[in-house]
Amino acid sequence: MVTLRVAGVNPRRRVPEALGRLAVLQEGVLTLEQARGHGLTPTVVNRLCRDEQWQRLARGLFSTGSGAPSWPALAWAGVLLGGDQARLAAEPSAWLWELTTEPPPVIGVLVPYPSSCTVRGPWAFHRELPGQRSPRTIGAPPRLTAADTVLDLAAAGSAGELVDVVTRAVARRLVTPQSLARALEGRARHPRRALLGTLLADVAEGVESPLELDYLRDVERAHGLPAGQRQRHRAGLRYRTDVGYEPWALLIELDGRLGHEGAGRLRDLRRDNDFALRSYMTLRYGWHDVVDRPCVVARQVGAVLSSRGWPGPLTSCRRCRSVPLDLR
Repeated sequence: MVTLRVAGVNPRRRVPEALGRLAVLQEGVLTLEQARGHGLTPTVVNRLCRDEQWQRLARGLFSTGSGAPSWPALAWAGVLLGGDQARLAAEPSAWLWELTTEPPPVIGVLVPYPSSCTVRGPWAFHRELPGQRSPRTIGAPPRLTAADTVLDLAAAGSAGELVDVVTRAVARRLVTPQSLARALEGRARHPRRALLGTLLADVAEGVESPLELDYLRDVERAHGLPAGQRQRHRAGLRYRTDVGYEPWALLIELDGRLGHEGAGRLRDLRRDNDFALRSYMTLRYGWHDVVDRPCVVARQVGAVLSSRGWPGPLTSCRRCRSVPLDLR
């Protein structure tokens, strides 16, 4: 809780409670206009700074704490500097949506065109053209919607980063393929429109990670395997499985984590045993299998399916020629 006192004028006089609540909401950051609107004069604010109860972050902007401001406080500061319609850009929005693991060192802030802001500090201000993104603003501090965050990151990153952020956002239920497609349609331009369209069609089938996408494209489709059912509960059990070939009671589990041992491995074994009691067979593959040896994986999956009645045929892809015969 932020407790604010007016120093030097009347030690017993507290800053109005409403201003204290506003400071809490804004991670301890206030503007001079907000302070004046709650009855504090510039003289009192200057005295608070002189007595090191407040810190001046920029002209007309203050932190009500004595320590170094946190990243969320600096994010609030950037939005307040940008004005009433300012909001955080894609990278800081992504961190607040928990799509990235580290907050960006430079906090991007979008300000409506033709406004501008040139305040020095850990902020980068960008003019935002009308209609470029959804006008809807989310959260505190104000940020982009999850869909606009994903689309902006997809426009700036590599193809691999695009796949990663889209699948992660869908897996975390922040967006759906349909909501992303609608947001994409609302943009007149996007440099990755074609790639996003193809990816969203695949994600709509249930793909929730880059590894699952590689399996779908390079193992299943490339070798003529039947279409699996993705991310579903089966056999009345509580587990969701990555890929299932129901008519043949075969399950595929894909794990991109390194060092998947200990309690996680024991859970996997218990799950496999529960399915085995219901006549389901489980095959497990990791990054190395799917990415470096998709043809070998396809032949293993095809062999099990054939043994359980799948008529085939398994087809060869352009990479199959380089696979040694003893691995086919």
